[in-house]
Amino acid sequence: MIKEIKDGILYFDGCSTLKLADKYGTPLYVVSENEISSRCKEIRESFLDKYENTKAVYASKAFLPLAMCKIIEREGLGLDVVSGGELYTAIKAEFPVEKIEFNGNNKSLDELKMAVDYGIGRIIVDNINELDLLEQVCQEHNKKTRILFRITPGVKSNTHKYITTGTKDSKFGIPLNEEIIYPAVDKAIKSEYLEFAGFHFHVGSQLHDNKSHLAALETSLALMKYTKQKYNYSITDINIGGGYGIKYTQKDKPKSLSYFMDPVMNRIEEFCKENDIKRPQVIIEPGRWIIGEAGMTLYTVGSIKEIPSIRTYVSVDGGMTDNIRPALYQAEYDAVIANKALKPKTQNVTICGKCCETGDVIIRDIDIPDVESGDILAVLSTGAYGYSMSNNYNKNVIPGVVLVKDGKDQVIVKRQTYEDMIRNEVIPEI
Repeated sequence: MIKEIKDGILYFDGCSTLKLADKYGTPLYVVSENEISSRCKEIRESFLDKYENTKAVYASKAFLPLAMCKIIEREGLGLDVVSGGELYTAIKAEFPVEKIEFNGNNKSLDELKMAVDYGIGRIIVDNINELDLLEQVCQEHNKKTRILFRITPGVKSNTHKYITTGTKDSKFGIPLNEEIIYPAVDKAIKSEYLEFAGFHFHVGSQLHDNKSHLAALETSLALMKYTKQKYNYSITDINIGGGYGIKYTQKDKPKSLSYFMDPVMNRIEEFCKENDIKRPQVIIEPGRWIIGEAGMTLYTVGSIKEIPSIRTYVSVDGGMTDNIRPALYQAEYDAVIANKALKPKTQNVTICGKCCETGDVIIRDIDIPDVESGDILAVLSTGAYGYSMSNNYNKNVIPGVVLVKDGKDQVIVKRQTYEDMIRNEVIPEI
């Protein structure tokens, strides 16, 4: 058990959360290496080892310190990056460049040059402007780069509109209008500096249903068939993205990876057999699914404000600076008072942060034991997008990250200091 209770105290991967809070201070991100490894094992058993010619890459935007790069490399997965900074982090961690793919809807010229210079495995081309720019960069560097087209499949996913990415009206991907997608395919195939590998889509995040993946898959299969018939050209890759849901609260009913992968793989196999097409490599991009439940955030309870007949506000020493998701798109979380983990939940409260924003609420209306100042609150499933979206609003420092495994703990990101925070600020002389 990654999370367990001993003597009324919450433990995480063998470590007492109270001792972690005392040793490192709060707020504190805590990440379980065993939980990450367990998820990667499921990827191997349910996908990579089960089906030939498959690949899994970790969507690094969810969480990417140097240590995470090394864990993902050890687990045998590739890496999906979406910025020069993420690519730089991977390179500094000496991650194998051939296992890196570069996603994103507005890659800069410098980022494309960086990717081509390093010779990364694939660049996911998001739009026609990028296609032209990348070909120019490759020509200037006299290098050939393997590419996929990210398409906009035009499907609706059952998730928050801010994390839906596959609809027609999306900033991501090449529209499927014939006058746009077909000339792009033609150009990519004929280019002497681009190696056209296939198609990519991503339909959204935190999904508990496979319908949108299966619907979007049909668009890629149709394009694969068109490419074969029109150009006698066989694509080698189909990337079906990620977005598989995890458990944040009791309302979430996450599915196994097999629930998503088995029908997708069966449909691809069936389609290729019917159309006498060699099945391409199938790539997935799980991010949140790997790291989300592997993390929690520890806070110390501060002021408690009871407004009779309305609400009780429990303030903690962090907030939207270390977890902006509730304020950004009403994300919901569960929490445990780590030092009262077995006590009855006798009161309903709202957990809020310390920022000067009314919207700085972490959890609204949660039942917890009688809470007191000084209690340690553990907010669960914060591994994805907590640290990676952290910020210095109100000049609050960014918490450190501790990796735990089998009762041992180690810092993998140092807590920011006030001096770190103002390091790049300059007082003008004029």
